[in-house]
Amino acid sequence: MTNTLQRYLHDLREIHFSGAGVKETSFYGPLRVLFNDIGERLDPRVRCIIQLRNKGAGLPDGGLFTPDQLPGTDHDKPLLGLTPSRGAIEVKGTGDEVATVADSKQVRDYLDWYGQVLVTNLRDFVLVTQGESGEPVLGESFSLAENQAAFWTATANPDAVAADIGEQFEQYLQRMLLHRAPLGSPRDLAFFMASYARDAKVRIDRTGLAGLSTVRTALEEALGLRFEGERGDHFFRATFVQTLFYGIFSAWVLWSKERPHTDATRFQWRTAAWTLTVPAVQILFEQLAVPTKLQPLGLDRVLDWTEATLNRVDRFAFFTRFEEAEAVQYFYEPFLEAFDPELRRDLGVWYTPNEVVEYMVARVDTALREELGIPDGLADSRVHVLDPCTGTGSFLVAVLKRIEQTLRLRGEDALLANDLKRAALDRIFGFEILPAPFVVAHLQLGLMLQNAGASLSTADGERVGVYLTNALTGWEMPQGPQSVLAFPELQQEREAAQHVKRDNRILVVLGNPPYNGFAGVAIQDERALSDAYRVAKTTKQPQGQGLNDLYVRFFRMAERRIVEMTGEGIVCFISNYSWLERYS
Repeated sequence: MTNTLQRYLHDLREIHFSGAGVKETSFYGPLRVLFNDIGERLDPRVRCIIQLRNKGAGLPDGGLFTPDQLPGTDHDKPLLGLTPSRGAIEVKGTGDEVATVADSKQVRDYLDWYGQVLVTNLRDFVLVTQGESGEPVLGESFSLAENQAAFWTATANPDAVAADIGEQFEQYLQRMLLHRAPLGSPRDLAFFMASYARDAKVRIDRTGLAGLSTVRTALEEALGLRFEGERGDHFFRATFVQTLFYGIFSAWVLWSKERPHTDATRFQWRTAAWTLTVPAVQILFEQLAVPTKLQPLGLDRVLDWTEATLNRVDRFAFFTRFEEAEAVQYFYEPFLEAFDPELRRDLGVWYTPNEVVEYMVARVDTALREELGIPDGLADSRVHVLDPCTGTGSFLVAVLKRIEQTLRLRGEDALLANDLKRAALDRIFGFEILPAPFVVAHLQLGLMLQNAGASLSTADGERVGVYLTNALTGWEMPQGPQSVLAFPELQQEREAAQHVKRDNRILVVLGNPPYNGFAGVAIQDERALSDAYRVAKTTKQPQGQGLNDLYVRFFRMAERRIVEMTGEGIVCFISNYSWLERYS
């Protein structure tokens, strides 16, 4: 990835110090290669064409085109008659200031004709768009160096510059080249949000989060783990960023649902906390999204850019797809893959195909009826269900849909909405340790209930039974008093989750547990979960490190919950072959 910036800086330096170039046009070649390298990775691809014809507004230094505009054209020659769909490019020398250029008559003329202009002096980049009155509006910007002298000094060591900011720079250019692309699918919005989130994470990695020690301690105690060492720090920083971005995303979704798609009112991230309905998410967001935390990190600007992107989404197209059963998973998984693939692997965040989810839920429903003598299966009010690694809530949505189907077959349409809501509130539970999928699970379940005519009442404080907690701890009463958390909302979340763990008669445990080790340090009762499998009585002794895999702890937790606390029930997990090989 960073080779793009390395080559750009190397080529600019070679031209500059040759003494043979001129102020602007000699540098068009490296700039064209830069844009085309980035544009080649996009879908649809974006192509930079240098020196466009005068169409009445002057001669732009370049334009950004998509493949549908280029059939049968010679890419090395100026295009005739086509307006670049991704806007024009205005290039100045490194001694000019982009803000001054952006406010020039030349750029104003280009804006009237091309709609947006990417202005650069080779070291600074800024996207200029039109305001409501036609005035230039400076959008996202990026600087490769503080000033002209620092820039040419930096070009002497392009490898170091690329290692430091190359990824951020390329993400920025991707967003700029996609800025006028139609934005209506969950996957496309996930790209932009993940790109901004990565930018935020890079800023945090450079400065740290020393001012959030209270929030960090509260999360550790609420989740029953410790963020220790480099991996623990990584997890906490990622948690911080995801909470910010999914808090804003959740608020935007709820905000959008309250108004027609044609409403021109603009969403504002600074008021997001007013829209969030889950207390644990609301307090985390409020603690993180304050000026004293964001401004020193420069995150307020990143969130402003995120807000602008959300405000240009085609909400009709987005929500048409978003409300389909699998759309939320398709939104979250691409986000985490683009934002932090290492964390995604560590935590085992993998989308479970909807067909598999539906089969497992149907199998559980049948087993309840045929094996445990419960004629209505999952629809029976005595059946309490837990997904201990709920992720974005796909299994719980499938369970509620199965309940809805049974109630309709029983002819209870008049009572369906109430019964379905009571199931979601009182006996269908999910545990999740990551704030981002926790937010998405609440969104997805809320949308499902809304579509079934069983909307949750925010005025009455109704929420589905999905809790931010570590599913592997807190099942037994602690020895001695528990610590009091710094935030009442997290305290209430922990107590509600513990109530489910200790007092509810869970009859079904299902889901897709993660398979890799966790980024934090587990407390003793989690580490001890796999001890029961270390001494085999009827099969060979387990060998190797397989028992340290995280999914083994989930199996033991589920077995204990059914055998020791309920006495009967069903465990339905996705497993890998090693589990079947060792313990069948």
